[in-house]
Amino acid sequence: MGSATRAALEATRASLGSTISSTAAEEILAAGRVIGESTALRSALANPAIPNDDKRSIVGRVFAGVSDEARSVIVTAAGQTWSDQHELLAGIEEIGLRAVAIAAGEASDLERELFAFGRAVASDDELELALNSKLGPKGAKSTLVDALLRGKAGSSTVTVVEHLVAQPRGRSLRESLQQAAAVIADQHGRVVARVTTAAPLGAEQSTRLEGALASRYGRPVRVDQVLDPALVGGLRVQIGDDVIDGSVAAKLNELRLQLAS
Repeated sequence: MGSATRAALEATRASLGSTISSTAAEEILAAGRVIGESTALRSALANPAIPNDDKRSIVGRVFAGVSDEARSVIVTAAGQTWSDQHELLAGIEEIGLRAVAIAAGEASDLERELFAFGRAVASDDELELALNSKLGPKGAKSTLVDALLRGKAGSSTVTVVEHLVAQPRGRSLRESLQQAAAVIADQHGRVVARVTTAAPLGAEQSTRLEGALASRYGRPVRVDQVLDPALVGGLRVQIGDDVIDGSVAAKLNELRLQLAS
């Protein structure tokens, strides 16, 4: 991420405020999809040579039907200088996810539901293939997501997952879900710990781990658990770029290296 994009994100985040409606949050994500599908629109809004008044006019015409809340955020995003078109799209998505997090509230189970859906997808090869496929009629994947989640997860979770399958931007769904959960956690002042274990952690173990990691990082932690029998035992924790590898497999590998030296 370039310095221009970081500044653009900061300015656009400031336009969200502390409250926003769930409708406006959905509209911001939907606007990102519209921009992503139109090369001409994307080029115009990302072009620093086009005056902001002209961009405001373009946004007003294209998104005339959205709420004032959402349109104001889109106008702010379009008025910033982004490193390139792809960064503009990524920025609008992040702002939309943050808006969903604000609308859902800090007490929501949004992150945990995204983790759970990610695990369900990872455990079913056919489902993962269907949701990652570029083939099939437009909207089919969103219909599938709705069938899978409606009534089983909150509306905010459905909104996020439907957006991610509709606009993957070159990512696998698992990668998109991980990134989305991290953004939403950050908006709520938390961090996501991706914890890989050979066997599932119990509820008490997970709570203790979250508490220990929270003490270490100074922020509340949400655990996204991934199973990998190859670890044999122990666990591997990743928070951002930090990795704590206490797995048996890592220790065995370390021992092999010591013996080979």
